[in-house]
Amino acid sequence: MLGGRAVLVSSASTVLFFTVIVVIVALAPGSGLVAERFFSPFHLWRSLVGSESEPSVLSAFLLNVYIFAISEVLILILALVIAVVRQIPGPVFFPFRMVAVAYTDLFRGVPLILILYIIGFGVPGLGLAFFSYLSDITYGIIALVLVYSAYVAEVYRAGIESVHESQNAAARSLGLSRWQSLRFVILPQAVRRVIPPLLNDFIGLQKDTALVSVLGSIEAARAAQIYGASQFNYASYVVAAALFILITIPLARFTDRLIARDKRRREAGALA
Repeated sequence: MLGGRAVLVSSASTVLFFTVIVVIVALAPGSGLVAERFFSPFHLWRSLVGSESEPSVLSAFLLNVYIFAISEVLILILALVIAVVRQIPGPVFFPFRMVAVAYTDLFRGVPLILILYIIGFGVPGLGLAFFSYLSDITYGIIALVLVYSAYVAEVYRAGIESVHESQNAAARSLGLSRWQSLRFVILPQAVRRVIPPLLNDFIGLQKDTALVSVLGSIEAARAAQIYGASQFNYASYVVAAALFILITIPLARFTDRLIARDKRRREAGALA
């Protein structure tokens, strides 16, 4: 009874809070102008589908999805290699470990937009065969992979270090080599544990694909900007934001489900 009453009170207070916000916005002196500039049905639809003079925000958003999909695969691979290199013991591999550490420190310390400028405008200026004549989209993907691999490598490393050393010792006692132990025992457990934080990183990656527009690519944010500059209306920005939300919110809820499932599994293991 008390639990149901608490839920009712909290739900009512939440509804009341958002109602007050809506009323304040609706009664604001400039609410009509904002509604026309940001939520005009005509401009919402026209910016979504595009016209002869303005690009479609929806079509441009497919470029964001393409960049995200390619970058995600490459990030997962490169970040795992970096994380594994940092875990290799022995003085012989010390230079490799230092390179991995320097890589993560460098690309986590420099803002993504600066990496985009350096890669997108610096590499073409070198005049190197093949490397200096790639597309803007390719340079954008390279910059995203370099930066996000540094973050994801740390997530992988945390997962590897969370696996108890007894797991490695047990695998070695069964005759597995160090590499076999890492591949068949440590990494499967580590990857399973870090799936939720990995998904959180990829939610950020999906949003950051909009920054590729600084290199000249017409993705959703850039298409919205073009429409706004052409029509002096900002409904296109609302459309672009909605498209990103359609991708990020389901992914966020999926992440929450994985976290809850992992929590239940750990609690069940503790009780057993």
